[in-house]
Amino acid sequence: MVRTIASITAAALIALSAGTAFAAPKVLKYGHFQPGREDQPKHKAALAFEACLEKMTDSSIDVQIFPAGQLGNATATLEGLKLGSIEMAVVHDGGISSIYPAFDIFALPYLFPNHETAYKVLDGDFGKEFGDAMLKETGIRLLAYADNGIRQFTNSRHPIKTPDDLKGLKMRVQPSPVYIALMESLGASPSAIDWGELPAALTQGAVDGQENGVTNIIAASLYQSQKYATLDGHVHSLHAYLISDVFYQGLTDAEKAAIGTCTTEAQKIHRDMTRAQDLAAEKTLTEKGMEVYVPTADEIEAFRALAQPAVRKHLDAAAGPEWVDKLIKARDQAVTSQ
Repeated sequence: MVRTIASITAAALIALSAGTAFAAPKVLKYGHFQPGREDQPKHKAALAFEACLEKMTDSSIDVQIFPAGQLGNATATLEGLKLGSIEMAVVHDGGISSIYPAFDIFALPYLFPNHETAYKVLDGDFGKEFGDAMLKETGIRLLAYADNGIRQFTNSRHPIKTPDDLKGLKMRVQPSPVYIALMESLGASPSAIDWGELPAALTQGAVDGQENGVTNIIAASLYQSQKYATLDGHVHSLHAYLISDVFYQGLTDAEKAAIGTCTTEAQKIHRDMTRAQDLAAEKTLTEKGMEVYVPTADEIEAFRALAQPAVRKHLDAAAGPEWVDKLIKARDQAVTSQ
């Protein structure tokens, strides 16, 4: 159920009132960053996870959902996962890279040609190897990958059809060096602004534009201050389902298995909703009053030629060329197998 911080102790008080007649359930605080509405993929998936897990464990685990960043920003949430003060969270890629820089490899521009290729890579051997490495370094267990939307450019000044159209624009990016490198490679002036501050920054004119998936554009009503959208699909942005390994190791085998099953159920809902929104981006944003441009293949190649080498250089330094090479190899194998 969705709860505020003040309600965390409720389950403990109920258990105390019953004395020693039964064991108190294990509390699983579950944080995410989208609004607590069922039209939001993260929240719809969270509610499904709660219902699934409490049923499968006969309520031996009490899931408490905290939407809209109630447990703190991404950095605070990830620190809580490391320490075990937060049990589970669904966190966006830019936030994860603040504690595990290798996660930035998924921001290599124009990497995946479609959703199916991305899913094959993320759900296959590469995704597992990468998650195992993250667990070893951070103490945070990566349960599953889900979509944060295909990232697109928006701005309030003019249509973006070529890289030249980005020159001189002040563009918000998430606080991640890889996105700064992306914008600089295309001639824009990047400004790192936290997600919660973005709507005000756009409304007040502190920046001209930003880049995000349609899910987030709609969730934060960014179309109210952004006239133009370009569906170039430069990054297949990710969310990750993360659980504190401190908490996870205290579960029974049956509870661990239930966590896996229910995360898979949540992942499917999350992906299906976000993918549907991505595929309907042109129609959805047009209906919201935006002027939408879909670049040609040649125009996309012009963006790729500038952005990919510059970002790859940054990733090689931050994450190591081995991870980038493995990711590209896994992508190529996934494309070939289709």
